[in-house]
Amino acid sequence: MANDVLIIIPARLAATRLPGKPLADIGGEPMIVHVLRRAQAAGVGRVAVATDARAIALAVERAGGLAVMTRTDHVSGSDRIFEALATLDSNRSVRTVVNLQGDLPTLDPADLHAALALLADPAVDVATLAAEIRKPDERTNPNVVKVVGSVLTPDRLRALYFTRATAPYGEGPLYHHIGLYAYRRAALEKFVALPPSDLELREKLEQLRMIEAGMRIDVAVVKSVPLGVDTPADLEAARAILSNR
Repeated sequence: MANDVLIIIPARLAATRLPGKPLADIGGEPMIVHVLRRAQAAGVGRVAVATDARAIALAVERAGGLAVMTRTDHVSGSDRIFEALATLDSNRSVRTVVNLQGDLPTLDPADLHAALALLADPAVDVATLAAEIRKPDERTNPNVVKVVGSVLTPDRLRALYFTRATAPYGEGPLYHHIGLYAYRRAALEKFVALPPSDLELREKLEQLRMIEAGMRIDVAVVKSVPLGVDTPADLEAARAILSNR
């Protein structure tokens, strides 16, 4: 486990489609605890949950995890993890910060390793994940964010654009972006200091702010997309998946 790697899981109760979802029960434990344990299982660094809800912090602490209270007015998870970073690392020993969404209870811990491995290249500012789209309906679904990138190796892309549209045009694979980010500390500091960009506001994708600012994002292509829990149906699917493990 690296002392200079910190995984932060932002979590809040105010989800519109599934209120209170970090505390939703899956197999007798809150969803946020499942995500916490998957991050811990990767064994790549310290793990903390950043939240503005005391109920979430208590659930994490009961499970033996670390929770950090943050402000209630953050616009994005990136802003929340940046506040938590300042609280947890006042001596600035952390060099790599992972933003892991709190609604990915089926994440494969190995995928954290895949993202972090990309930062061995000093030219990379931020690393993230994607998987090839296999279902035809997902190619045109605007809720499935696509990453368009130059192929560097069979399992690595250099991101050129992120979009909700069907892209790129023509024959060939499309890639479903997975919302996990491994930042160099300097890249995170630069990102949160920038105002929202035009393309970010148009597509409603904050990673486009990085692209427009000239930051390099590389993408590890993994085997499957972890289930993101946004609706009651997603929650039932997560319960079914995890009950079989």
